Amino acid sequence: MYRTWTAKIVLVLTALAFLLPAAAQADTIDKWIDVFQPSVLSKKEQRKELEWFAKAAEPYKGIEITSVAEGINTHKWEAKVLAQAFEEITGIKVTHDIIGEGEVVDRVQRQIQTNRKLYDIYVNDADLIGTHLRLDSALNFSEYIKGEGRDVTNPMLDLDDFLNLEFGQDYDGNQLQLPDQQFANLYWFRYDWFTDPELKKAFKEEYGYELGVPVNWAAYEDIAEFFTGREIDGQTVYGHMDYGKKSPSLGWRFTDAWLSIAGAGDKGLPNGMPVDEWGIRVEDRIPVGASVERGGAANGPAAVYATTKYVEWMDKYAPPDAGSMTWSEAGPTPSRGNVAQRIFQYITWLSDPAFNSDQSPVTDATGKPLWRVAPTPHGKYWDEGMKVGYQDAGSWTILKNSVKGDDRAAAWLWAQFCVSKTVSLKKFIVGRTPVRKSTVFSDYLAEEEKKGTYGGIVTFYKSPVEHMWTDTGPNVPHYPLLAEQWWKHISLVTTGDATPQKAMDDLAYKMDELMSRLKMPKYSPKLNPKKDREFWLSQPGAPKPERPDEEPKTMDYDEMLKQWKGQ
Repeated sequence: MYRTWTAKIVLVLTALAFLLPAAAQADTIDKWIDVFQPSVLSKKEQRKELEWFAKAAEPYKGIEITSVAEGINTHKWEAKVLAQAFEEITGIKVTHDIIGEGEVVDRVQRQIQTNRKLYDIYVNDADLIGTHLRLDSALNFSEYIKGEGRDVTNPMLDLDDFLNLEFGQDYDGNQLQLPDQQFANLYWFRYDWFTDPELKKAFKEEYGYELGVPVNWAAYEDIAEFFTGREIDGQTVYGHMDYGKKSPSLGWRFTDAWLSIAGAGDKGLPNGMPVDEWGIRVEDRIPVGASVERGGAANGPAAVYATTKYVEWMDKYAPPDAGSMTWSEAGPTPSRGNVAQRIFQYITWLSDPAFNSDQSPVTDATGKPLWRVAPTPHGKYWDEGMKVGYQDAGSWTILKNSVKGDDRAAAWLWAQFCVSKTVSLKKFIVGRTPVRKSTVFSDYLAEEEKKGTYGGIVTFYKSPVEHMWTDTGPNVPHYPLLAEQWWKHISLVTTGDATPQKAMDDLAYKMDELMSRLKMPKYSPKLNPKKDREFWLSQPGAPKPERPDEEPKTMDYDEMLKQWKGQ
């Protein structure tokens, strides 16, 4: 009898030993399901997805990996919340560093050059896709998920649900980078001021047309002039906002499609062909020149026009401290309540409480925005069929030569966790950086859209024009090397040490020089011979010859929304 009872006790204790961890894990998953509300998935579906992560990660429990991203709200939330959730559910510890975007690019470049691991995985802008495909530096996710990474690829990943998946693909459609966050560069304006009857009347009397969302730069300039120096709600306001401090972010101000918005490049989506938004001509995937003399457009009339307007508007219509700001300092500045419009607003900054609090000067008493976002106005060289603006796509990137085996598998699990349907809607609410169609078309956001909660951001991502805002694309052969040339040359214009033409000439020739020295494994640059500028300016497409000024044109915002919604 004693032995029988002893055997029974042993069996019960053994069963409990298995049941207790399973129960604890279930409790953990349930806890995080509550945190990740709202979600596009039901709680049952969320549980299924998180249980898959727990099971797939079993061989990698106890592993520690590192990842890195730039300092925006989305990534801060990943570091603070998702890393903890991932560790508790999978047993894999993640250190998710938050550093400056310029530093991220530097470390990516250093790891590629040395093959010494600094991070297991990066949130690296898809702007570097041209670099990765030419250096063969990034893990090909398309191949990985079919082979080595099959067992650690989420069956609910649903790549077809991603927005703009092509941003991280090479010329042949291989997925080298997976979007983690995405934000467009849109026009921002004070909807309450633009619909004020007295201001509308005053504008119509002065300029002869209706105050509304500017379709082109000519209208934007008139609106900037109209508002600058005007007193509204007891304060003097400005008609424009920008930034100009000598820093890497000044380069992004231009490479993030400013020349394309002006109309410097060619027609074609996602990037102009054969001349893209950096003014680089690419033939058969080979970069052949940035200067007009080699068939590029970086120093052509449209590029000089873009640079001239940038400096002129900042001097005339922006707050006095704008010229000393970086992109991160300028991002929340319109929330002060003294700026009427901004042609170049990275919408990630609109997640800042300063834009959404009921105490903010740019919201009503309930915290609903008095501002809206709308399509980016384009310059006089822009033609139908060109991209309209820029879209940032911070993307998960594994550098394949320095990250292998279990570390690679654990990093891939972490990346998928951060973009899973379980968490994506909640992540959008935190950072305004959607990557999934199921997020922007969710019932939850549809209701919030009706309330005006996001000031048009959701409406933009659901609109038929969203695909016209794209990232830098595959034609830039070496982003880290070439990007740093932009801020160094543009800064000379902001300080008055160079004319726009001189700065863009020097920039174009420097890019040509650097590209001529590049020796890359795939599609390495091979420059065209120099020809007279007039030869290229007389050819169809970019580079484009001088154009006359355009007639200003505006559109009623509410009518624009009806067009987007097919009404």
